[in-house]
Amino acid sequence: MRPMTALALLALAALCLAGPADAKPSSAKSGRGTAFVSKQEGNEVVKRLRRNVDQGLGAPAPYPDPLEPMREVCELNPDCDELADHIGFQEAYRRFYGAA
Repeated sequence: MRPMTALALLALAALCLAGPADAKPSSAKSGRGTAFVSKQEGNEVVKRLRRNVDQGLGAPAPYPDPLEPMREVCELNPDCDELADHIGFQEAYRRFYGAA
């Protein structure tokens, strides 16, 4: 009885292993692998990604610093620039040019 069970299990294993090797995947195209797409499909993906970024779905664009013009004025004055290194830009600008 034992050899018959072993033979049946061996036949079942051989059948299971031979089945997938003969079958072709349904998604395989003739002549090309699935790693390649047409230029048109690639362009559609890129356009879709650009559209998402333009609509604000991607990374947001950095906002301009509203204090940048005042910072440039302070940098042009050597005394203000030196003081800004010690006490900070906003306080140095306030001391040299008054309240902003």
